[in-house]
Amino acid sequence: MRMTVIGTGYLGATHAVAMAELGHEVLGLDVDPGKIAKLSAGEVPFHEPGLPELLRTHVASGAVRFTTSYEEAGAFGDVHFIGVGTPQKRTGHAADMTYVDAAVEQIARAADHDCVIAGKSTVPVGSAARLQAVARAASRPGVTVDLAWNPEFLREGHAVQDTLRPDRMVLGVEHDDAARPTPGAGRAEAALREVYAQQLAADTPFIVTDYETAELVKVAANSFLATKISFINALSEITETVGGDIRTLADAIGLDERIGRKFLNAGVGFGGGCLPKDIRALRARASELGLDQSLRFLAEVDDINLRRREHTVQLAVAECGGSVRGAQIAVLGAAFKPDSDDVRDSPALDIAARLHSMGADVRLYDPQAKANAAQRYPRLDYVDSLDAAVTGAQVTLLLTEWREFREMDPRYVKSLVESPTVIDGRNVLDPVAWTAAGWRYVALGRRG
Repeated sequence: MRMTVIGTGYLGATHAVAMAELGHEVLGLDVDPGKIAKLSAGEVPFHEPGLPELLRTHVASGAVRFTTSYEEAGAFGDVHFIGVGTPQKRTGHAADMTYVDAAVEQIARAADHDCVIAGKSTVPVGSAARLQAVARAASRPGVTVDLAWNPEFLREGHAVQDTLRPDRMVLGVEHDDAARPTPGAGRAEAALREVYAQQLAADTPFIVTDYETAELVKVAANSFLATKISFINALSEITETVGGDIRTLADAIGLDERIGRKFLNAGVGFGGGCLPKDIRALRARASELGLDQSLRFLAEVDDINLRRREHTVQLAVAECGGSVRGAQIAVLGAAFKPDSDDVRDSPALDIAARLHSMGADVRLYDPQAKANAAQRYPRLDYVDSLDAAVTGAQVTLLLTEWREFREMDPRYVKSLVESPTVIDGRNVLDPVAWTAAGWRYVALGRRG
């Protein structure tokens, strides 16, 4: 099929390249000429394993091209995917729909033949029905524009595989006042089934539902995952105080198939561009609907998460004798998770900045996120290697679980630091091995 992907950030660029990998003809559209120039040259403007190689392959073959022209996109595509951002509003927790609204209206106006607009952006429940009306009002006479909502479930660091081989697919289509699919719903479903024919042939679960359910799936999933993380972090506050090992506790309760072990890793908490934003946006939308009490618990989920950052800072202060002023501290990690250069709402970067503001000499190393981190917090001392970060350090903090950090040799690192004290903010190091090597090992969820 011939399709466009509007918005070529993390979501859009990945989706565009993956669709080309599936055999479609793809035109990526963005209003940022610099981003389009890079992608057209086969350069990915962010870090995502496996994506650069696929981009270069399909740019060279002509299967994927990039443009800044809505007119070109409107003439080209039979399906238009919307992958622009919905950031948190500056004045509150609600999602900012400015970019999605503009993208839908402009592509509907530019389309010169019947087409389907498929939203992938995470939007507040109730948006798709409104946007279908916007698209129809903006479309040209004689051109039918049907809108569907097809939420994404990408994990940074695994986005290519998550697009090519998803664990489930959800499609929200238009229903009438009697909750019956409309003719437009049938056209939209048929088009998306053709787009995803390979995944469907591989028996990927495909859920077709109404707009509202599809809009809620992503934020509901992220809110549940955030709740699991904050739950285990709340318990880690107890195990630190009374004794016990939060990792063993997580293993034990995770063996219950109703609970599962994933996302029960105690540490400095979650960050990134999805979980924090989505739980806040869902609360804001519930409040708009007069349902403030229904999701009030998410406020505590958020608060627990943010407390982990301050708690980690205080652990570093304690290990420095009550003050970090003048202390040299090595911070390992800036990205909110490994295999990503995303520093949005990153616990690691936030902790580093707080320590710096308290007078510490912070030396930060991250294998991929240095440039993005430096744009947000330019005053930190960013170094280019693990050795440079830890040399002379009085305290070493592991805050992003990159493989390079998980596999550090404790005896070698000890030869570089001034004081062998490590705070394992992700609970990924072997405490026995590090203690045997002469380190003071401190971890969240374990009594020191």
